[in-house]
Amino acid sequence: MTQEVNEVELLRTALKSAGAGAGDARDSNKTLLVPALVDAIRNKRFFLVLDDVWSERAWDKLLKAPFSHGAAGSRVLLTTLHDGVARGMQAAYPLHHVDKLNPEDAWSLLKRQVASSEMEELEIDDTLKDIGMKIIDKCDGLPLAVKVMGGLLRRRGRRRADWEQVLQDFIRSVPPGELNDCFLHYSLLPNNVVFFDNMVIGMWISEGFLHGDTNDLEKLGQDCYKELIYRNLIEPDAGYADERVSSMHDVVRSFAQNLARDEALVVSFRDEITKGALKSQKFLRLSVETNHDEFGWKIIQGQKSLRTLIVIGELKINPGDSLINFSNLRTLHIQDTNYTASLVESLHQLKHLRYIFVYCSDIARLLRNIGKLKLLQHLEIMSENYVKLPDCIVKLGQLRFLNIPVTSIPRRFSRLTNLRNLFMFPAQADGDWCSLQELGPLTQLQELSLKNLENVPATSLATKARLGEKSHLSYLRLECSSRLGEDGLVEDKNGVSEEEQRRTEEVLDELTPPLCLENIDIVGYFGQRLPRWMTSRAASAYERLTIVTVEDLACCTQLPDSLCQLPCLNVFQVARAPVIKRVGPEFVTMQPSSSQRRHGHAFPRLKAMNLLGMVEWEEWEWDQQLNNVPAMPALEELMQLKSVGSFASLVKLELSNTPDLERITFVPRLQKLVIAHCPTMMGVPALQRLHLEDYDMEQLPRYLQQDVSPRHLQLDCSLELLTSIALGKSSPEWSKLSHVQHVKAYADQGDIERKWHVFYTRDPYSFETNIDNSSSSS
Repeated sequence: MTQEVNEVELLRTALKSAGAGAGDARDSNKTLLVPALVDAIRNKRFFLVLDDVWSERAWDKLLKAPFSHGAAGSRVLLTTLHDGVARGMQAAYPLHHVDKLNPEDAWSLLKRQVASSEMEELEIDDTLKDIGMKIIDKCDGLPLAVKVMGGLLRRRGRRRADWEQVLQDFIRSVPPGELNDCFLHYSLLPNNVVFFDNMVIGMWISEGFLHGDTNDLEKLGQDCYKELIYRNLIEPDAGYADERVSSMHDVVRSFAQNLARDEALVVSFRDEITKGALKSQKFLRLSVETNHDEFGWKIIQGQKSLRTLIVIGELKINPGDSLINFSNLRTLHIQDTNYTASLVESLHQLKHLRYIFVYCSDIARLLRNIGKLKLLQHLEIMSENYVKLPDCIVKLGQLRFLNIPVTSIPRRFSRLTNLRNLFMFPAQADGDWCSLQELGPLTQLQELSLKNLENVPATSLATKARLGEKSHLSYLRLECSSRLGEDGLVEDKNGVSEEEQRRTEEVLDELTPPLCLENIDIVGYFGQRLPRWMTSRAASAYERLTIVTVEDLACCTQLPDSLCQLPCLNVFQVARAPVIKRVGPEFVTMQPSSSQRRHGHAFPRLKAMNLLGMVEWEEWEWDQQLNNVPAMPALEELMQLKSVGSFASLVKLELSNTPDLERITFVPRLQKLVIAHCPTMMGVPALQRLHLEDYDMEQLPRYLQQDVSPRHLQLDCSLELLTSIALGKSSPEWSKLSHVQHVKAYADQGDIERKWHVFYTRDPYSFETNIDNSSSSS
């Protein structure tokens, strides 16, 4: 549980854990969710765990009443940093206080943070333990504090003087100057909202935290962002590639907010103390998070010294409310708020404004006077509506970041030569003019997203974009309007002509990226062949490329070759390629001239390969000679393949809707396998965990009895098959399950997911089911 509890999401989570129907758990009405939760737990024993509770409010006002309907013997376990919360929830005494780390355990944790091998740990023991133990003493046995210090020491190195300096500066824990400013500012950002790194860095730039050459501010910001990660002050979200999204642990966040308390305030509509501070103290930075409109705009209008205003959630805004009181504002981030016309009309009066992020339906009105904000550097508007970008946009000479849903851009857009990040840029033509030629002079671009590329009438116009000359470009998205329907197949009514295919192929051939590119997305491309720079030896020149994503290949018949030679490629994903039937040996064939040939590895650093929506895929030809060439030695995640083999480092594998897949071979490090709807599977390797999902199978697969002995087996199947399994030792399926240490099998009933179950443990023996008349048979 976070400091700011989303009541609807909390009720949904409780409902899902209580086994309620999927329909109930998706409801967004609190008044319907509460009685549904009562019905789900009525007269049932439960064990409820509430972790990291910051306030008793969620229990007293939301959960206590519905959970009072459970059966006798139910228990609630809560963890909290505050004894007062436990007492307020009437926890049973004595309270259990978690012991702090003893000095030796804390020293062991610190060493693991700093050293990369056992040999280095021994070296640190011999030379730095005396200073290290003094640092440990300052951490007071708190694991998070030890990890933070470990991250700092890892960056400083292993010189004695560096460790002594860290010990002297411990009170601040981060160095003074720009990194400290960035750290404190990050604590204003709510953890339950996605902030991409370029948004965060844009805020830092607008506040003036980053000092140096104005051409390098984004790089300086990226360095600070990475530094905070290295020091364990923020934690990357594994769901996003390249550490683009991070969060700050609640304990670290509270510490940072305390350090910044004289200048910054994070306020919640529930927190009367912080509401009171708004009336009695003036702040430079204010972050407001609320999930209903009880918190009014009027409350914050007295903060006339604000430089940063962040508002997340619904805020009560009345006619006449405006932004004119915030004349010093540099950063304005308003998300999920009812952004009214009065605020839009007053926006252009904020002459010092450098950063704008808003959700707004009336974009045209907001942009009408945008040219008056001469210092604006970051402009991002989220909306379902698309508009024509006004001519006055070219007056924003300081603009570095632009992300707006637009249908067209004005001529002379090329005057915005300070742009570093440009998204949703539309390709459009008017006579001999094309919007792509406005990109030519924008030599500082680092991230670029182009759309509607099918509108480019001639390759000569695409050449004028001069993409290959943009020596700072690290991310590129090339997008055409998709020709695929919801079923993943080409829509007949939007059939692709040969002329359209030829022109689109030639246009993308001309949009050759620079060799410094690190991340590329190709979306909606409907040529029969891939761009020439993605095939053969040309692709192998992109040695910095780490992520390649291809989506909605309507007509392309092959995957890009030569990617196997890229030394830094970590992620490769194909989503919806309905006409690819075969993947040939060229996909993993090394070119003789490749520098990677010396290493003998195809895809040497690839960690994740996802091949999704390839509905016609029939064959992956793995040439016999390739058996002697190690391929994908670092692969950890593989999704949806027709045939699987020769992946020496694969740890997790998910297979679904692959009816022709028969066998999985040579995956020696595989630990977890998820199989969904693969009816012809004949054999799987030895592994720790196996998850089978198939509601049509009438009996368990034979390979469970023959050569597979997972320690953990999870099964999602039909009620008929589960009823047979529930017979226990008299079941015809018993021989396929009895040797497995832990089995969990489930079946649905209507909208109620996993209503029925069978739980089995081999040693010590235990068999449990809620299917009638099964216990006597087992």
